[in-house]
Amino acid sequence: MSASLLALAVTGCAAQPDVATPAKEAAPDQPPAGADLAGFFQKYDEALLSLSPQGKAYRGIRDADYGRWDDVSDDTAVARHKLQQASAEAMRASFDPATMTADDALSFELFNAQAARADRLFAWRDHGYIFDQMNGAQSQLPAFLINIHRVANTTEAEAYVARIRGLGPLLDALSAQSADRAAKGYAPPKWVYAYVLSDIRNLLKPDNAVIEDITAKVGKLDIDAAEKARLVAAAQAAWTESAAPAYTRLLAEMTRQQAAAPTEDGVWRMPGGQQYYEALLANYTTTDMSAAQIHDLGLAEVARIHGEMDAIRKQVGFKGTLPQFFEHLRTSPQYYYTTREAYLSDVATKVKAMEARLPAFFNTLPKAPLQVKAVEAFREKSAGKAFYSSPSPDGSRPGTYYVNLYDLRDMSKTELEALAYHEGVPGHHLQRAVQTELTGLPPFRRFGGFTAYTEGWGLYSEELAKDMGFYTDPYSDFGRLGMELWRACRLVVDTGIHDKRWSREQAIQYLKDNTPNPDGDIEKAIERYIVYPGQATAYLIGKLKIMELRTRAQAALGPRFDFRAFHDAVLQSGPVPLDILERRVDAWIASEKKG
Repeated sequence: MSASLLALAVTGCAAQPDVATPAKEAAPDQPPAGADLAGFFQKYDEALLSLSPQGKAYRGIRDADYGRWDDVSDDTAVARHKLQQASAEAMRASFDPATMTADDALSFELFNAQAARADRLFAWRDHGYIFDQMNGAQSQLPAFLINIHRVANTTEAEAYVARIRGLGPLLDALSAQSADRAAKGYAPPKWVYAYVLSDIRNLLKPDNAVIEDITAKVGKLDIDAAEKARLVAAAQAAWTESAAPAYTRLLAEMTRQQAAAPTEDGVWRMPGGQQYYEALLANYTTTDMSAAQIHDLGLAEVARIHGEMDAIRKQVGFKGTLPQFFEHLRTSPQYYYTTREAYLSDVATKVKAMEARLPAFFNTLPKAPLQVKAVEAFREKSAGKAFYSSPSPDGSRPGTYYVNLYDLRDMSKTELEALAYHEGVPGHHLQRAVQTELTGLPPFRRFGGFTAYTEGWGLYSEELAKDMGFYTDPYSDFGRLGMELWRACRLVVDTGIHDKRWSREQAIQYLKDNTPNPDGDIEKAIERYIVYPGQATAYLIGKLKIMELRTRAQAALGPRFDFRAFHDAVLQSGPVPLDILERRVDAWIASEKKG
């Protein structure tokens, strides 16, 4: 999942009235101009970044804005939207795609597509949850400081302190927005609040993760001990005087909201909920599939994958039924690790072996390194199972595969390989690092994305690893199918919750009946789909399209088919909607046949 500008637009951050963080700047009121399309996109990117100090930090830009947070106000959200829409209109008026190179024409088309997608969603911007267990600001803001804010000198340490102090007014602004949304009927379900309150209480501890982080970062600087002590003391003061009181106020507000929160789980309960969900499905899948069509596709895929899993059940000699085999895998201790170190060690081994195999299947490989990191303790109870953060383009931050080891009984040995290939290589790290390193593309293509493409690639990579010679243990291959089954079930339960009005408990039971996953894994997943409606449907829909295109290419080219060339055809454009991906691959097939 992308942690760049799109995430910032959803979470938002507020300007603070102190010397380190002046009041917000006005948004550019004119779309960019440029004699050439590349210059036009560059100026648009600069205008967009002028509204996002955090966006700059994700890019590795450390300038005068480095100690500031983004502005979370609706005025700035409107300004950002107007800038994008006016820019798309100006582009259409100023440039003719018929006179462009193929790559510029694709950029023209993609910018239009992104603007249209954003415009459809903009009316629903207050329907999202500001505080939840998946992407909630209560944990994402500290995670930003820990994982994104680099400290290479005293100035950058002081910028970190300024951001700690800025957390106070930022959290207050977000808390007020959350209260307003709750009053309009856009509050998350009641059970969500326990996770949010847990995160807040963890951060209100004296030895919280933010203070630990800045202390460690300052400790590595080449400065004298007195200066280190001054910086740490300043951070502690900023936390005590600004951040901690704001978190205390947020704790009270979340407790107040919890008492009146709804018990229904789907967004259907919201004003305009059905239209909101339809817009989300179109956004995430880049298709016009209805909720009913997605639900039916999920049921068909579940049946197909169950058949393939049953063949492995027979292969390993298990005498019971497939549901009994699921229960065996779910409850038997031999399928789970007993230490975090053992889990992480096996991930490192699998990733290293995969990295050695990549050149046989890819012409284009990432330059950025991959690190594997356990999710930080302060948010591991609420965070998702696994996720990836892209490297910075300046090379100062590697790509990171985060794995949540809060409960090792939620992390089956059978799924370790598929999960590592999805989040690491050849999955998200390869695709997103290569995307970031496509320096000839405009910034919106290097740093933006389409979920069906990106997550479709991650799921495609799980199956690709089998073609590459991995999953030699049938139990790991069963785990691969289990991961694909998981994504098929998502089509069923996501639409079940948000369109068919299933309860959390109904959705949990469906996964218990149809997957081998442990109960904790199942419950956390369903809770994710409830607060992140529509997003989980993109994985399998994207993967099926990539596999369809690969099968088409293999049939058309026969022995001339080359995995490396096919992967270049998919990856060299950066993320695109699925219909554009299909058109590009078809053009590549035609070109290969002529050649």
